[in-house]
Amino acid sequence: MARFLVARVKVSWTALLALAHFAYLLVGATIFQILEREAESNNRNHFQLEKLNFLSNYTCLDGPALEQFVQVILDAWEKGVNPSGNSTNPSNWDFSSSFFFAGTVVTTIGYGNLSPSTVCGQVFCVFYALCGIPLNIAFLNQLGKCLTIHLGRLERGVVSVVPHKQTMEALTVSLFFITGSLLFLVVPPLLFSYVEGWTFGEGFYFAFITLSTIGFGDYVVGTDPEKQYISLYRSLAGVWIIFALAWLALILNMGARVVEHAIGLTQPGFSKQEEDEEVSSSRLEDSSKV
Repeated sequence: MARFLVARVKVSWTALLALAHFAYLLVGATIFQILEREAESNNRNHFQLEKLNFLSNYTCLDGPALEQFVQVILDAWEKGVNPSGNSTNPSNWDFSSSFFFAGTVVTTIGYGNLSPSTVCGQVFCVFYALCGIPLNIAFLNQLGKCLTIHLGRLERGVVSVVPHKQTMEALTVSLFFITGSLLFLVVPPLLFSYVEGWTFGEGFYFAFITLSTIGFGDYVVGTDPEKQYISLYRSLAGVWIIFALAWLALILNMGARVVEHAIGLTQPGFSKQEEDEEVSSSRLEDSSKV
């Protein structure tokens, strides 16, 4: 009877989470459509109007010729060449930019504004990602463990001084979250805003989209041809991404544990089912060793 109840809890929570997941996607799709569709239509109409004005001002060109030139611009952009400026624009493949690109490959951010255009580069990118992504995951896990150890030491040190254990643990975790937020989500956007000429909102948007590994590519540091960047600028941005990803992964892991703990409090069978699964898996491992 108990096993039947546990199985029923497991199925119900799986169905509930699946329903919540798809409902979340539907709500997001609806809101994005409401917010962005009209702006896209306005931008498209504005672009078409600008093309008509351009043709009217330069009568030597016709529609097909202009469309061909637009395609040339799009092809250049897809290959990482900024259409604005001239041939003296900074290279996308100097060492600093290449280091930044390598970081976006192994972290699976993939902004999409730059990619290898040669066959050799594409083949190397495939094998580089195959080896680099697992290496990056292992490094982030190890870095997260180190952060967890230091956080645990900080908690024990605080608890040894103050007797209220749960309160001080909560304060320690909050301090860790606030400090990390300042180091990785507040100060970097300020620097990006200053260097790139963005607003703080745009800098914060870039930081979050980057650290969540979404990587739209609409905002990327060090790509403005009219600005002179220091040589290590994008390399430092790559280092920031690595350490910030480790911090964010730890925060998300803590959040997942809080959710699991809350589910365990409301549904005791859920925690019991997890314990049974852990015991069963450990038994299977022991039997396989024998």
